[in-house]
Amino acid sequence: MIVDDAVSIRGLASMTLESAGYRVIQAHDGKDALEKISKKTDLIIVDFYMPNMDGIEFIKALKSNSEYKFIPIVVLTKVNSPDMKDQGRKAGAKAWVVKPFKPKTILNVVRRIIG
Repeated sequence: MIVDDAVSIRGLASMTLESAGYRVIQAHDGKDALEKISKKTDLIIVDFYMPNMDGIEFIKALKSNSEYKFIPIVVLTKVNSPDMKDQGRKAGAKAWVVKPFKPKTILNVVRRIIG
């Protein structure tokens, strides 16, 4: 699943992952993602800043749900500060990718986490 309010980022990440054989669900913010998530979701890539429910709120909500708390989460954002990374890790994120990103970077992170 890719969760980002930017259509272009969702599209690029989805196209990259789908071309490698992954099935991708897109969501435009955390609330939309919580409505679309399923037990078949293997990994979530989420933006840090989004309207309605930001990335940290989303991660906390997901990790508090026993059905989904073990799904790995990758934060994809333009922010690269140690404080923000620490917030993401404490909330439950497994990795951090900074925008702009190379498609190969996303693919390598996903492969490293879920194969």
